[in-house]
Amino acid sequence: MLQTNLNAKDIKAAASLPALLESLGYCPDRQTGSELYYLSMLRDNDTKPSFAVNKEFNIWYDHGMGKGGNIIDFAMAYWSVTFREALRRLSEYFPLSQMPDCGRLQTPRRHAQKLPYYRVEEIKPLGTNAEITDYLKTRCVWEISQTLLSEIYYFVEDEKGVRKPFFAAGWQNELGSWEVRNMYFKGCLGHKAITFISRDETKVAVFEGCFNYLSWLTDNPFASDSILVLNSATLLESAIRKAKDFLEISVYFDRDDTGRLKSAELVQALPRAVDRSLIYREHNDYNEMIVKRTKRTFVRRL
Repeated sequence: MLQTNLNAKDIKAAASLPALLESLGYCPDRQTGSELYYLSMLRDNDTKPSFAVNKEFNIWYDHGMGKGGNIIDFAMAYWSVTFREALRRLSEYFPLSQMPDCGRLQTPRRHAQKLPYYRVEEIKPLGTNAEITDYLKTRCVWEISQTLLSEIYYFVEDEKGVRKPFFAAGWQNELGSWEVRNMYFKGCLGHKAITFISRDETKVAVFEGCFNYLSWLTDNPFASDSILVLNSATLLESAIRKAKDFLEISVYFDRDDTGRLKSAELVQALPRAVDRSLIYREHNDYNEMIVKRTKRTFVRRL
């Protein structure tokens, strides 16, 4: 039986973040000095390695999210769990019997390294920022988004104390953090979590991302289903725990490899769930379908 009585100090002192990532199946794309760069496992569709791990300090920073921390912070974000649960899960990967004697570890004194951080400065209703408006229009969800999304204005301060301002369309997840999107960025300001909208207590519609939910809502404006948005495919377990209380479960995941895998896992866990992706079978996801459909309609009107 695994011994799981490691405390936070033990884990931060001796549990290797690169080793954990390797155990989870992630390999670095490149290495620069003491930093390893991975495709982000905390966000969907990262095409350029933006998740950095500093081997010397055993810390991480996701440049797409503007967020970082130690191995415990990573476990909380990756599994979407509490601090205590993160310690328990990490203890499964680093049993006490395999850890160095943390009480006798003699590590060299290190200078504190400041991690970049963000701060939300202002939240506005949609319609005050032309770039956000244009972006939502290109995704064909502008009209349906009016009461569901907000304009989020925030800054990120790097390790040198330099602040850079940003803005994006955003919606909140269950932890109150903002999931944000604009033409160039997709990430989360705070802890990653699912988004749940309670409506009908017997049926729920499940989506990978908010734009696919908004696309479905465009076609089904009077639907009464409760809504569950993963915000990240890594949060499937959280979605399953929430969806298990519903009698009818409709699944609208992407038709790529990850989406098909996650849909199959959900249906296996909850056999009454139904994969509805055949509705947009000629497209990667629901949003792609309505974007192309809107363009065809526009061309016919010319």
